[in-house]
Amino acid sequence: MLLKPGTLTLKDLRDFSAQDMELELAPADRQRMAQSRQVVEDRIAQGITTYGVNTGFGTLSGHLISARDLDELQRRLIVSNAAGTGEFMGRNDVRRMMLLKASALATGRSGARPQLAEAILALLNHDITPCVPSKGSVGASGDLAPLAHMGAALIGTGDVLHAGCIVSATAALEAAGLKPFKFAAKEGLSIVNGTQASTSFAVAGLFRAEELLAAALVAGALSVEAAHGQDMAFDARLHQARGQPGQIAVAGMLRMLLAESGIRVDARVNGRLQDPYCLRCQPQVMGACLDQLRHAATVIGHEINAWTDNPMVDAESGDILYGGNFHAEPVGMAADMIAVALAEIGAMSERRIAMLTDPHHSRLPAFLVKETGLDSGFMVAQVTAAALASENKSLAHPASVDSIPTTANHEDFVSMATFAARRLADMADNVAAILAIELLAACQGLEFRRPARSSKLLEDIHARIRRLVPAYEEDRFFAPDIAAVKDLVLSGAFLAMLPPDLALSSASSCP
Repeated sequence: MLLKPGTLTLKDLRDFSAQDMELELAPADRQRMAQSRQVVEDRIAQGITTYGVNTGFGTLSGHLISARDLDELQRRLIVSNAAGTGEFMGRNDVRRMMLLKASALATGRSGARPQLAEAILALLNHDITPCVPSKGSVGASGDLAPLAHMGAALIGTGDVLHAGCIVSATAALEAAGLKPFKFAAKEGLSIVNGTQASTSFAVAGLFRAEELLAAALVAGALSVEAAHGQDMAFDARLHQARGQPGQIAVAGMLRMLLAESGIRVDARVNGRLQDPYCLRCQPQVMGACLDQLRHAATVIGHEINAWTDNPMVDAESGDILYGGNFHAEPVGMAADMIAVALAEIGAMSERRIAMLTDPHHSRLPAFLVKETGLDSGFMVAQVTAAALASENKSLAHPASVDSIPTTANHEDFVSMATFAARRLADMADNVAAILAIELLAACQGLEFRRPARSSKLLEDIHARIRRLVPAYEEDRFFAPDIAAVKDLVLSGAFLAMLPPDLALSSASSCP
């Protein structure tokens, strides 16, 4: 697969995460990078002061560096900036970050040699994944620490994941027949400047949110069936009258899921005139979440193709442009949008679980068991869902409204985008568990509606869950059941049920 600088799509990244691909730099990209590099070489030869080429960095930019130390300056930048902490980023997150960095370099705006992009691709192609601590970036002046750890692996410093084992970068390079890379002027700076770590986390969070939204719509439809809810609330005329695109799409999805359900007849006769909001207002709430995710997908879709280094080398004019494209505020705000959507998806699901387990609202046996009292059924499973939903409400606090000055107040307003995007994984894991509990509860509720049958789509889901977890005849060890259905939710199995207008990674792909 040829690198696609400037034309990557979200679908490309989903495919890249699903399977390892052999990547290479196109001849046109090599030429573009070489032309950009010549501008840097000319300025060095002419002794022109250029930030990051022959100066120090940040507040040290007033220090001029001698010509003999220009390459060493870049090496020292990498090793000094490799100051991250915490658990290592996941393999897919690091590989996605590497792909995005190589793609940005290949646009030919950084003044880096083609060999630098090729060195990154060589690590990817030889299954060498740098061990990158997940904490330590404030998402401005680039994701300095995470990207420096990636850069350190190029020169044989630090540890990497290779063939399933953590080994030294030197050993992995030697085993792959690769030589440690030697940075030339400007190239270390081009590695650490950029939003690729934040963006990689945000892409992963977006994909998870897409999968969870799909599962939430299925779970919500199953809960409507189990609770004898009314489908009038999903009538297209209601939603067209409001005109919110996400709301219209979600209502259509719910109608599709409930179409030709035999339970609808009983529900219309024996159900409530109006349902609780957790059933009735699904299009309004989940539709708002969908709109949030669509906007976040658009922002992130632009960012995966963004050049976020500093300074810019304009090969056509020979100009060097100083700016702040490394500031990850767009990614931070997009990640905050995803966080709010995840919190709402989980919170509404928890309310449906509470409704199903309450006989006054669901008209089902208390806690969804036949022998209430002897059996406790879903009592504490609902408590677990409540705990996770509340945890997510705290995690959903916007990270991008925070800032803290760094580097002697030179970098005085930062984005916190890396944390904004990184916490999405924990939030998504919580939502997956909540949805697993709702799916189990809704399927259990359906058992009490027999012999009536739901729609074909929902009966297929019910059967799939029952292959994993049998119905509850009496209390049993509950945790493995939640884990089994949670794995199903996280597998993306529900994503295929989404119609094209709901598929974020295709509908919102850039360029």
